[in-house]
Amino acid sequence: MTYLKSGLAAVALAALLPVFALPARAADTITVRETYARFMPGAMAGAAFMVIENHGTEDDRLVDAASDIAQKVELHTHKAGADGVMQMLHVPEGFVIPAGGEHSLQRGGDHVMFMGLNERPAEGTSVPVTLTFEKAGEIVVEIPVDNSR
Repeated sequence: MTYLKSGLAAVALAALLPVFALPARAADTITVRETYARFMPGAMAGAAFMVIENHGTEDDRLVDAASDIAQKVELHTHKAGADGVMQMLHVPEGFVIPAGGEHSLQRGGDHVMFMGLNERPAEGTSVPVTLTFEKAGEIVVEIPVDNSR
């Protein structure tokens, strides 16, 4: 009877392992550093910036970002329009994070955009953001608010 119970426990544990392995894999392959968020005075919008490193042997892709601080969170970039004026554009396909490399989300380039803020985060606080990667899965990052950068 004890053998049967331990066998069932092993089967149950094996069934759950992929659920637990994904965050460990994400933590092993993806690192997020140099994070900060800015919120424009008088606007109900803001942006987050960071450097994402991929320590894995395959390219990955940041495909989504989510946070309860805003009604809408999107991956954006800046590109020059036909008239030469810079435009901010939604990037639904996300950003490639190359194997063994990194991708910077920075002012004037790729970034996480918060639109329709539910409340303006105060300077010095942190904003929780869930980053979703094609291979690494979800990673929750606490991003400090620093409007001086």
